[in-house]
Formats: sequence, C-alpha cells, structure tokens
Amino acid sequence: MNRERKLWIGFALVMGISFAILGYFGYEIYQQSPPVPTKIISADNKTIFTEAEIKDGQNIWQSMGGQEVGTIWGHGAYVAPDWTADWLHREAVFILNSYAKKDFNQAFQTLTEEQKAGLKIRLQRDLRKNTFNAQTNTITVSKDRIAAITYLSSYYKGLFMDDPKFDQLRHDYAIPKMSIKDVDRMHKMNAFFFWATWATVTERPGSKVSYTHNWPSDELVGNVPTSNLLIWSGVSIILLIFCIGILVFYHVKSGEDEQLETPATDPLLKQGMTPSMFMIKKYFLVVSLLIVLQVVFGVVTAHYGVEGNGFYGIPLDEWLPYAVTRTWHTQLAIFWIATAWLATGLYIAPAVSGKDPKFQVFGVNFLFVALLIIVLGSMAGQWFGVMQKLNLIENFWFGHQGYEYVDLGRFWQIFLLVGLFLWLTLMVRPLLPVLRKKTAEKNLIIMFLISCTAIALFYAAGLMWGRQTNLAIAEYWRWWVVHLWVEGFFEVFATVVIAFLFVRLGLLKTKTATLNVIFSTIIFMSGGILGTCHHLYFSGTPVGVMAFGATFSALEIVPLVLIGYEAYHNYRLSKSTLWIRDYKWPIYFMIAVAFWNFLGAGVFGFIINPPIALYYVQGLNTTPLHGHTALFGVYGMLGIGLMLFVLRSLFRHEVWNENLMKFIFWSTNIGLLSMALLSLLPVGIWQAIASIEHGMWYARSSELMQQPGMVMLKWLRAIGDTIFGFGILALCYFVIEISFRKKNRAVIQK
Repeated sequence: MNRERKLWIGFALVMGISFAILGYFGYEIYQQSPPVPTKIISADNKTIFTEAEIKDGQNIWQSMGGQEVGTIWGHGAYVAPDWTADWLHREAVFILNSYAKKDFNQAFQTLTEEQKAGLKIRLQRDLRKNTFNAQTNTITVSKDRIAAITYLSSYYKGLFMDDPKFDQLRHDYAIPKMSIKDVDRMHKMNAFFFWATWATVTERPGSKVSYTHNWPSDELVGNVPTSNLLIWSGVSIILLIFCIGILVFYHVKSGEDEQLETPATDPLLKQGMTPSMFMIKKYFLVVSLLIVLQVVFGVVTAHYGVEGNGFYGIPLDEWLPYAVTRTWHTQLAIFWIATAWLATGLYIAPAVSGKDPKFQVFGVNFLFVALLIIVLGSMAGQWFGVMQKLNLIENFWFGHQGYEYVDLGRFWQIFLLVGLFLWLTLMVRPLLPVLRKKTAEKNLIIMFLISCTAIALFYAAGLMWGRQTNLAIAEYWRWWVVHLWVEGFFEVFATVVIAFLFVRLGLLKTKTATLNVIFSTIIFMSGGILGTCHHLYFSGTPVGVMAFGATFSALEIVPLVLIGYEAYHNYRLSKSTLWIRDYKWPIYFMIAVAFWNFLGAGVFGFIINPPIALYYVQGLNTTPLHGHTALFGVYGMLGIGLMLFVLRSLFRHEVWNENLMKFIFWSTNIGLLSMALLSLLPVGIWQAIASIEHGMWYARSSELMQQPGMVMLKWLRAIGDTIFGFGILALCYFVIEISFRKKNRAVIQK
C-alpha cells in the first residue's frame, strides 16, 4: 500500500471517529442540558417565573445584542459584566446581608470569620441544592432567594432602562439608556438571567458540581475548581509535550522536502485567462472596503471601553450603540475574510482547466450581488433588532440572533448558505473535466473539493437551533460554525490553496504537495474536530466534554511547533529566483501567517485552553487577545496574502509600488502586535489575577475596569490601532489603484 493511500485511509478514520464522538456528546448535551422548568415557584406554590417568560427573556436578551453586551456563561463581549457572574455574586451578597441582619443585626462584612463561615454554609445549602422536580417540571426557590430576585429585578430594570442613579454604571458598561424599552420585556429578561444563573450554582442530580462545572468562580457560593479541572489540565499539558516529541521525530526522520529546479520564467505567464477570472477583481475591491469598515467599527468599539456613551463627546450610542458596532466589527471580519478566500477559489477553479463552463461568468456576478445583499441586509437587520424596533419573531428571522459570530438573522443565514452552495457549484463545474483526465493533480483537486464541500455544508450547523432552543444546545451548534467552519475547514481550504499555488509556480512537486496537504489535514483535524469541546467546558455540558476538549485541544497546538520551518521554507522560496520576487509580498504575508499561527493561535491560544486556565480567564481580555491575533493574524493575513497572489496574477505585467507594499506589510503586523502587547495582554493578565483572587464577578466589574491604570492600558491600544489602521487604508488604496489603473490586456478563452 503506497503512502498516499495510507494517508487517505488515515484521513477517513480521523474524520469518521472524531465526528462520531462529537455527535455522541451532542446527544449527551441534549439529554443533560440545564432544564427549563414550566414554572419557578415558591414553597407555597406562588409562581415567580414561567417557562414562556424565561424563553421570551432569552429572545429579548438576544434582540438587544445578546453576547455582544456582556456575556452569559462567559461567552460574548468584554466591556459589560458577565450577567450570570454578576447576578450570582449580587444575589449571594444580598442573602448573606439578610442573614446577618436577621441573626446578628449587623452587615455581613462586620461579622467575625466564624460567623461569616456559618452563614456561607447556609447560603450554599440553599443555592446549590437542586430543587428541580422532574415530575412537575418546576423549580422551587426559598423565601430568601425570592427576596433577592425582587431586589435584582429592580436593579437590572434600573440599569437597562432609565434610572438616573445608574447613569455612571451605564457609561462604564457602554449600555445606552432604554436598551430595554418596556417593563414587561425587562421582567422576562430577568427571568432568563435568573435561570442562566441558577444553572451556574445548582448541582447536577447525583453530583456536587453545578451544571456549568462550578463556573463562574465565586468562593461565597462554593463555586471553586473541581478535581476534574486539575486532572484534565494536567493530561492536556502532558499530551501536548508527548505529541510534540513524536511530531518533531517524524519531521526529522522524513527529512527535507523534495527540491525542484526553479523555472526560469513565471509559469503563470503562460496560463490562459478566462472571462470569469477577470470578474474576481470586484470581489477584492469589496474586500478592501469591508476591511476598512471593519477597522472603523473596531476603533469605535474599542473607544466605548473608555467612553461608554459616546465617541470623543459625540453621543454616538444614541444611534450606534456598542452592541451594534461590536456586532458589525466581528461579523465584517468573517465576511471579508470569507469573501477573499471564496474569490481565490473562484479564480483558481477555472485556472486549472483554462476554460469557463457555460454561465460561469453569470454565476460569479450573481454570487457577488448576493453576497452584497447579505452583508448590507444583515447589518441593517441587526441595527433594527438592537434598537428594539422588531418583535421577537421578526428579530429572529431578520434582526439580531445574539450569538457571537453568528449574529445575523435566520433569513440571512439561509441566504448565505444558499450562496455557499452556489459557490460550491461554481467551484466544481470547472474542475470536473480535469478530474476525469486523472492528471497528477487529481488527489490535490479532490482534497480541494472536499474542503469546498465542507465549507458549504458545515455552515448549515448554524440552522440547527431554533428561536427558543436551550442555551446549552444552541452553544453546542454555534461552536460547530465558529470552530469547525471558520477555524476548521477554511484552514484545510487554505492549506490546499497555498500548496496548489506553489505547485502552479513550479516551486513544489504535485505529489509532494498532495502528501503534505493530506498529512497536514490529518494532524490538524485530529485535534481540531474534538477540540471544539474546549469551548463548551462551562456551557451546561456533561464532564466528558471537558475530558475530550482538554485532551484534543492540546493536539491543535502540536503542528504549530514546526511553524518556524514553514516560515523559513516560504522565505527561501521568495528568494529562489528573479521572477519569484514579483510574488514577494504575497509570500511575505504567508510568512506572517506562520508567525501569527505560532503566537496568536499557539501561545495565546494555549494559555486559555487548559480547563483550569479557562476556568479563571473565560470571558476576560485574554480571549480577544487570542481572537485578534488568531482571527486577523492567521486568517486575515492569509486572506490578504491570497488576494495579493490573485492580483499579482490578474495584473501580471503591472509594477507594484514596493515602498507602499512594505508599509502595508509592516504597519499591519506591527500594529497588531502593539495592540496585543501594549493593551490586550496586560489587561487580560490583570483581570486573570483579579479573577483568581476575588472571582469572575470582580474581574469584569466596573470597580476594576475603571481603575486609572486599567483605563491607561485601554488607551494604549490606540497606538497599535493607529499604526494598524494606516496600513489597512494603504492596502485599500493599493487595491483600488491597481484595479482602475489604465491597461490593455487581451482575454484568452481556450
């Protein structure tokens, strides 16, 4: 059996086994998710909240921005608190003060340590006891807890509506007045907040651990790390070291890549250009404009962290609140990166055969218009949703779904899924004739089509939850989209595309490229598929999720230890011959991808991956540190690199401005690094220390986040943002200038 066949078998086994296990845990999450009761009642059977109120409350929370306004169970935005950690701590303090006043006629903080310990034990017995009755489908709460609910309902009503005494806190949290516009909606959102908080402290039946595995940390209520957190953290680190050793041994044993004699001239100069390939340039014009727009909303969103109700004195939150700007900032990142990659695919597919199938040009243009409608339509719907101008059903379909990275309404999700299948069709049709010829590129093209199919297919996971699906189940499917679609199959697609480009440039043999691509995919997917579970440790999931998540998320880091070799290999290619210098800057962006893969995805990713680490830092600025350096550093830089490769081929006789390209490359990379090291990293470390010492509630509190030192660190981000922003503006100028530069070119149709 040859090596190629063995690798294909290995690929099939990894995919089959991994998805079987991930599917099994999905079934377990459906069975063991925190129950939503028909009623929450008092001991004398008085109704406090109903199932309908909890579910409507979840939709109201989603409509106002959901995970873009603070977090629930640690997932979401970082300016406002985690509402479950905030509610839990405030509830605990309220009840402890009630106990202290009743028993000692004093405030809790004035008691002796022995007295405090006794009251905390009483509190924990009340809050941690699971009073869910499966027969009646009700949850019973104590009188003390009912009093706390009444108090906290009034507190959050004042915060989210218009109580003047909350003006400063609204400023600190970047929450506009009247974010919730009527009392009934506020009551329902409080019902959802209580239920989500109940799950964080209530012990699972037959267990001493809460539904969210004792997250968030709060010593008052007994939410402390469990033995499982420590055990599986240790396992993940040991496995990481072990597998790194194996991979390094394999790499050394396999030796250097097969060397090729570099072609004397650019092979792409001999490649015919089809009409549909010329249509791609308008995709990149839109990509460059979307990057600029994303950066603009990123600047505004970051500024809300220091001036929560405006932008340098302008009351911007009245028209563009934080929830809107952050939604658009994160969503535009997905849109422009995906568009750059999809456009690269549309360029490569007909380049392989040298001929457009019938209606290929029409399809490329139609898809372009469809993508524009999706981008603009979804952004408009999200604004209407956050501004509370839609009812709950309209909001679900056309407004803001409230789930980070998949905020767009269900109609726009379906529209995008149809667009992805149209893209898949446009990819398959030009490649089928080549596959029938059984050329040396056959297996590389097959892997290319597998990745394209997965990109289209796996976005459908975003349709697997409904309007009122249990939050634990919705989170499971959301991470299928965010982790498997964005981080998984786009990664495979990128690996194949880069290998294919190097083959076409005559810098890599087809067989070598094919073997490397299949092997890399096996290594990545071995950890990547089940690594999805590391996002779900504290999302109302069973303990097995933690075991597999910790183990396999460690494997995601393993291939990144050899990333320096990849960078050096690409650097050598950029120096190999005179004509390859035309591709210097696309290759340099590939080198940047390797750097950010190591730092952003590897180092900054692993510091939040082990369960014990994530227990304390989930929802802190360590997450956007990883997010920015991995999403833009890896996928964004790769999107720019692919775009430059295609532009170099499209405008093959044009001379590029070397100084401008140098400025673009270094300003974007230095700006991103400055943003990370001057602001996000120190803020995240400070918060992590606070979380370990005091609890998650304090690490996200206004009391900590508005300290002068913390505000200064937030302002320091402006240095990196400014450098980065100028680089992006220069990139946009370059794309527009070269696209409209006067030139004469014949279109070759074979």
